[in-house]
Amino acid sequence: MTSGNLSETEQAVLDEIEEQDVDFLRLQFTDILGTVKNVSVPARQAEKAFTEGIYFDGSSIEGFVRIQESDMRLKPDPETFAILPWRQKEESAAARMICDVYDTSTGEPFEGDPRRVLKNALDRADEMGYMVNAAPEPEFFLFEEDEDGRATTKTNDAGGYFDLAPKDLASDVRRDIIYGLEDMGFDVEASHHEVAEGQHEINFTYDDALTTADNVGTFRTVVRAIAAQHDLHATFMPKPIPRINGSGMHTHISLFENGENAFHDDDDEFNLSEEAHSFIAGILEHAPAITAVSNPTVNSYKRLVPGYEAPVYVAWSDRNRSALIRKPAARTPAASRIEARFPDPSCNPYLALAALINAGLDGIENDLECPDPVRENIYEFDEEKREEYGIDTLPTNLGEAVEALEEDEVVYDTLGDHVAPKFVEAKEQEFEDYLVDVSQWELDRYLETF
Repeated sequence: MTSGNLSETEQAVLDEIEEQDVDFLRLQFTDILGTVKNVSVPARQAEKAFTEGIYFDGSSIEGFVRIQESDMRLKPDPETFAILPWRQKEESAAARMICDVYDTSTGEPFEGDPRRVLKNALDRADEMGYMVNAAPEPEFFLFEEDEDGRATTKTNDAGGYFDLAPKDLASDVRRDIIYGLEDMGFDVEASHHEVAEGQHEINFTYDDALTTADNVGTFRTVVRAIAAQHDLHATFMPKPIPRINGSGMHTHISLFENGENAFHDDDDEFNLSEEAHSFIAGILEHAPAITAVSNPTVNSYKRLVPGYEAPVYVAWSDRNRSALIRKPAARTPAASRIEARFPDPSCNPYLALAALINAGLDGIENDLECPDPVRENIYEFDEEKREEYGIDTLPTNLGEAVEALEEDEVVYDTLGDHVAPKFVEAKEQEFEDYLVDVSQWELDRYLETF
C-alpha cells in the first residue's frame, strides 16, 4: 500500500494499518463544547482521507454551521494515529486519528473548529518567538452502575488522597487505564487516588500545547471506555457530589524560546523571568473571562467555592494552593512553569488552552505588571483583607462568567468570529435553563415548609 502523493508520516500510517490488520478508522474531532465526535470509515479509505479528506454534514454538530452551508471536510492528522486498545481483543482492530476540519466552500481551515482556534493562538505565540508547552492534571470520579447499566453517584471505594488498597478499590482500574493510555502513546508520569472518595488522577508528561489538547480528549475517551469494562462509570463532571472536593484540571504552562525555557531566570526570587511574570499578569487580568471557557458548565461553579481546595481568588503564589495560579517547584531550569489551578475537566481543552495562552501573551505584549505573590492562605482572609491585598474573586456562576467573556476583547477574540457568538449563545441558554429549573434541594427545603 504505497502512494507518491503521501508524506512519510502518512505512508507510515498506511503501513501500520496493514501490519496491525486494522479494519476501521475513527476520524475524530470536537464540537465547540468539547464533545468528541467521530466518523467511522473502513481502513481502506485511509489513503483517500489523507489525499482528499472525508466529507460530513456539519449542520448536525453543535456550533458548526447552518443547514444551508452544511458540507465540511475532515483532514486526519497522521501524527495522532493510534490503535484503540479496548478493541484489540475483538476479531478486527480499530484505530483513530484526530482531524482538522475544513470548509468545503473555501478549501480553508474551518474557523469554527476548536483545534483551529488553538492553532491560531499557537501561531501568535510562534510569531512572538515562543513555543508553548503544557501539561494537564485531569481528575475524575468512578461510580458504580445500577442494574440497568446507568450511572449512579455511589463510589466504589472509600479511599482518600494517596490511599492504597483495600480502601482504594479502583487501583486495578487505574492500572488498566494506564496500560490503555500507554498503548495509545501516552507517557504516564503518575497516578493516585485523590482527596474525595471515588476520585482519581492520572498525570501524563509535558508536551506541546496542541498535542496536550489532543491528549485530553483521548484521555477522557480511554478512561470512560476502560471504566465501562469494569462496570463502572467514569465522569469528568466537576462536582458530582455535594460538599466534597470537585474535580479540577490543573494546567501547567511554559514558553520556550530558541530551545530555552523563557519562563526561567536564576536571578529572580521565584526563578521566573520577566516574560513569566507578565504572562501570569495577563492570565490574572483576563481570569473572569477565561473562566467561561475553562469552567464552562453550571456545575463548574459548584466546585469554585471556598473550602474545597478549588481556587476562587484572583492571585498567584509560589507556596499555597488557594491562589488561582501557582509557581510549582522546578528541579531544573527547563521545568520552570506556572500552574493554572482553576480549569476543570469539563472544558473544551482546545478553547481553554487557547484562552490561557492568548491571555498570557497579551500580558507579555503589553508588559503587564505582575502583583506580588500571596503566600498566606487566602481562604482565611475576610473581605476587608482581600480588598487590602487587591484580590478579586472569580465569577460565582456561569451567567457572570459569560458576561465577563463578552466584555473581554482579548478572550472573546481568541475564540474567533465563528466560535465566540456560538459559544456565548449555547452557554447563555444553558444558564437560562438552569435558572428556570427547580432542584431537588429546593423541593426538600421548601415544599413542606411553605
